[in-house]
Amino acid sequence: MIDLNLEGKRAVVTGASLGIGEAAVKELADMGATVIFCARNQEAVDALSGYSDKVTGMIADMGDKASTEAFLDKVEEGGGVDILVNNVGASPSRNFLYMTDEDWQDLHELNLLSAVRCTRRFLPHMRKQQWGRVVMIASGAAKYPNAALIDYGATKAAMISISKSLSKKYGSDGVLVNSVLPGLIHTAMWERAATEIAEANDSTMEKVLENNGRGVPVGRYGTSKEVADVIAFLCSNAASYVNGAAIEVDGGSAAHI
Repeated sequence: MIDLNLEGKRAVVTGASLGIGEAAVKELADMGATVIFCARNQEAVDALSGYSDKVTGMIADMGDKASTEAFLDKVEEGGGVDILVNNVGASPSRNFLYMTDEDWQDLHELNLLSAVRCTRRFLPHMRKQQWGRVVMIASGAAKYPNAALIDYGATKAAMISISKSLSKKYGSDGVLVNSVLPGLIHTAMWERAATEIAEANDSTMEKVLENNGRGVPVGRYGTSKEVADVIAFLCSNAASYVNGAAIEVDGGSAAHI
C-alpha cells in the first residue's frame, strides 16, 4: 500500500496566502501533518489558519532578512521541522533595460534567499533525525526562460541548482531535496497577466485563459491542487527514492527529452 501518511510530521510552507502555497498547506494537513505557513497579511493568515486545527499561520515578509529570521525563530520555538516547502515568490513582468540593481536584488531576496535561509535553518534537525523533505517550488521558466520574466527565471533556475546540490550532499542523511516546476497554472498571477492582455486586445480574462490553455497538450491550465498533489507526494514516504529530481507539472508542455 502506498504510504502517504504524514501523521507526526511538522511542515513549513512559505508564501501560502494564495494559489499553490495555500493548496499545499491544505494537502499536507489532510495527510496528517502539522503545518505552519507564512503570509504577508493578517487576513490571509486568518483565512487559511481556519482550515484545520493542524494549520497555523504567521505574518512574515520573506523578502526581508529580519522578518524571515523572526519567522524561523518562532517556528523553531515549537520544535524541529521535518518538511519544508519553499514556495514564496513573485514573478513581475518587466523590461531588462529598465530594471535596476535594486529590482534584481529584491527579487533574489524573496525568491532565492528566502529558500536558502529556510533550508539552512531546518536542515540540521532533518539530518539529526535522518529524515527530511525539502521541496523547491521552481517554475517551467527556469528551463524555458523568456525575456519578460528574466529575473524570475534566473531565481528559479538557481533554486533547481541548489536543490540538486543539496540532494547529493544530504541524501545519505535521509534528507531528500527535490524541485517542482509548475507550468501554466490557474493562479492569481496568471489571472493578472491575462487581464492585462485582455485589456490590450478588447477581450476578457476568461477568454485569454481559455485561448492560452489550448496551447497546453492537455488543453487547459492546471490547478493549484494538481501541483500540491505532487508536492505532497514528494513529502511522503512513497517518494523515498526520489531525490534531486526536477519534476514538471505542466500538462505536457515541456519539449525536452
